[in-house]
Amino acid sequence: MTNRDPRGGDALDREFDEALALAKDPASQGRTAQDSASQDPAQRPGRSSGASGAPGPRGPHRHRPATPWPDARAIAARAPRTSRPSPTTLDGTPVARPLPEALGHVLAAPLTALTDLPSFDTSAMDGWALAGPGPWRLPAADQSVLAGHAEADPLPDGHAIRIATGARVPPGATAVLRTEHGAATGGWLYAAPAHPVSPGQDIRPRGQECRSGDLLLPAGAVITPVILGLAAAAGYDELPTMARPRVEILVLGDELLRQGLPHDGRIRDALGPMLAPWLRALGAEPLATRRLADDAEALYAAVAESPADVVLTTGGTAAGPVDHVHPTLRRLDAELLVDGVAVRPGHPMLLARLAPHKHLVGLPGNPLAAVSGLLTLAEPLLRTLTGRPAPAPCPAPLAAAVHGHPRDTRLVPVVFREDEAFPLRFNGPAMLRGVAVADGLAVIPPGGAERGTEVEVLDLPWSTAWPGPQE
Repeated sequence: MTNRDPRGGDALDREFDEALALAKDPASQGRTAQDSASQDPAQRPGRSSGASGAPGPRGPHRHRPATPWPDARAIAARAPRTSRPSPTTLDGTPVARPLPEALGHVLAAPLTALTDLPSFDTSAMDGWALAGPGPWRLPAADQSVLAGHAEADPLPDGHAIRIATGARVPPGATAVLRTEHGAATGGWLYAAPAHPVSPGQDIRPRGQECRSGDLLLPAGAVITPVILGLAAAAGYDELPTMARPRVEILVLGDELLRQGLPHDGRIRDALGPMLAPWLRALGAEPLATRRLADDAEALYAAVAESPADVVLTTGGTAAGPVDHVHPTLRRLDAELLVDGVAVRPGHPMLLARLAPHKHLVGLPGNPLAAVSGLLTLAEPLLRTLTGRPAPAPCPAPLAAAVHGHPRDTRLVPVVFREDEAFPLRFNGPAMLRGVAVADGLAVIPPGGAERGTEVEVLDLPWSTAWPGPQE
């Protein structure tokens, strides 16, 4: 076998990608060098913080081949099932939450109606309750049936009485005549000729929406504002919910700044502000975001002592002299479930089981590579831990050809325009400019995809703020 170039496999892959991009898009020639440079912020020799960094010395953990991208997602999704005592909540016990606190949580049990809806026959309109055919005699006094009042006296045949929307229909009433369709004169009510009355008209019968005991929603439904309203209408004061997995975020790197402009070879931490809100959108409970220097003992102590169900690290997942994640996992006798994924960006990502009920997701340090790791490993893992259903595949035709890696899957930010997925240009491992306005990440198979090819698009858990495509 021919020896690999001393610059490292990633450097050759990057040059291959750039050459292929030039061949497919000559107009990009003037910007290729600039885009390539922007993919790799200043990094110290030997440190690999994303898909574009040159790998350091290879240790024993690197003998195994990278896991194919679909397989990695499947492994992450089923990892908790092999160690949890219950498939529903972290400790097997649902958490009862008052309705105002249940938003965004996941139902731990089916939601069944505690009452009929509506629980009595009600008027669907403001108007008159009628008994039998008309015309109808009106009460001598100005009387009305209002919502929230006790049941009215029975309505004799041939009589009518004013009624408000939502009020209980009096016994004996056969229909409701809308205010705009009737005329009251001389103590009698007449229906407009253009609006004849039919039996049951504008009455919501008891149990029209559901009967007591009916299944309204299955376990695993994410609780939305509308579900809160439905639960309240069905008689609930609190809901049984899944326990949210606790996640601790460890942002690694001496080169990261928490504020101010980059200087002296140091760069801003882009992942620290982003990860906790993202994980919360995935149903997790972020405990803390801690920033650690490139210190093996500090990382070991942080992981070993973390109270979280999932530890999420950024950077340090390769094999350079300051990449301490793998040595830490070996010291903790962790089980590596995924050690590298055949995906660009983000291939140095990993998933490990620290204990029967505790996992670690190692993300690369480059921002878009870390996003790739979130969607590849963290999202499926947390989906299972929170009991959320797997999203339905969302294929879309590409509006333009996308060149591929010769062996690995690519994840490329896209926006939807007229049912097509438009690839965004700022898609380097260190770039967030593309994904910041993206509707999702298109899954590009090895070798690439031509225009019109339907590809899977991974959803992002929010809407884009700016709808314009990038030029």
